Amino acid sequence: MDLAAIVALNVVNGAASLFLLCLGLAIIFGMMRIINLAHGEFVMLGAYAAVISANAGVNIWVAMLVVAPLFVGLVGLLVERCLVRFLYGRLVDSMLATWGLSLLIIGLTTTVFGNTMQGVPTPLGGFSIGDYRTSWYTLFLLAVAVVMMAIVYGVLRYTRFGLIARAVMQNPDMAAVLGVNPAHIYMATFSLGAAVTGLAGGVLAPVSGITPVMGAAYVAKAFITVVGGGAAIISGTLSASGLFGFVNQLGAYFTTPVYGEVILFLSAIVLIRILPQGISGRFFKGTV
Repeated sequence: MDLAAIVALNVVNGAASLFLLCLGLAIIFGMMRIINLAHGEFVMLGAYAAVISANAGVNIWVAMLVVAPLFVGLVGLLVERCLVRFLYGRLVDSMLATWGLSLLIIGLTTTVFGNTMQGVPTPLGGFSIGDYRTSWYTLFLLAVAVVMMAIVYGVLRYTRFGLIARAVMQNPDMAAVLGVNPAHIYMATFSLGAAVTGLAGGVLAPVSGITPVMGAAYVAKAFITVVGGGAAIISGTLSASGLFGFVNQLGAYFTTPVYGEVILFLSAIVLIRILPQGISGRFFKGTV
C-alpha cells in the first residue's frame, strides 16, 4: 500500500510539474504557431527572478507567484515587440531567431550572475508515507497546476479577450475587418504565455538546480509534450503531460532518472507516430 501511494504521488507530481512547464509554450505555440526555442530560458528567468527577489527580502510566496510571472511577462512583451512580431508566418526564421535569443539570454545571465545561483529552501515542511518522506510542496505544485488550468481555460473560453484571441488566431484578416487589431492580440497572447512560463520557473525554483543553462533540460520535454497533446491548449497539454509524466516517473522509479527520460522520449515518438495530430486531435476535437 505504501509503495502504491509513493508511486502515485511521484506520478502526480511529475505530471503537474510537466503541465506547468508546458502551459506557457502551449499558449504561444498552440495559438500563434511560433516555435519559441527560448522557452527554457523563460523558465530560467522565472526561477532567477524568484530566487533573487526572495534573497533580497521579498516574501518567498510573493517572489514565486507574483514577481516571477510579472518579470518574465515583461520580458515576453519586449521580445514580441522587438523580435517576434516581425516573424509571424515565418516558421524557420522564428526558430532561428528564438534560438539566438536563448543563447543571448544564457550569455547575459552567465555574465551577470556566474555559472550558478544560490537557491531557496522549499517553503513547506514534509510528511511521511511509511519509510518514504517527501515535501508538502509537491502537493502545492499540483494545486498550482490545477488553478492555472482553470484560469487559462476560463480566460480562453468565457472572457471577451479569449473569444477575440481565438478569433484572431483562426482568421486575423476577418478579425481586423471587424475592428480588432491583431498586432495587439498577438502581443498580449505572447506576453501571457511568457508570464505563465515565468510562473512555472518561479514555483519550480525551490526544487530545481538554478543555473543559466537549466532551460536546456526543459525545452525538449516541453515541446514533445505540446506536440503530443495536439492543438487544444488545455485538453491537449493536460492529457499529454499526464501520460508522459506517468511514463517518466514510473520509469525513473523502477530504473533510474536517466532511463526515465529515455523512456519518455521513446513513448513520445511512438505516440506522435500513431497520432500525428496529437491526443486532442484524435480524442478532444473542438475543445480548448
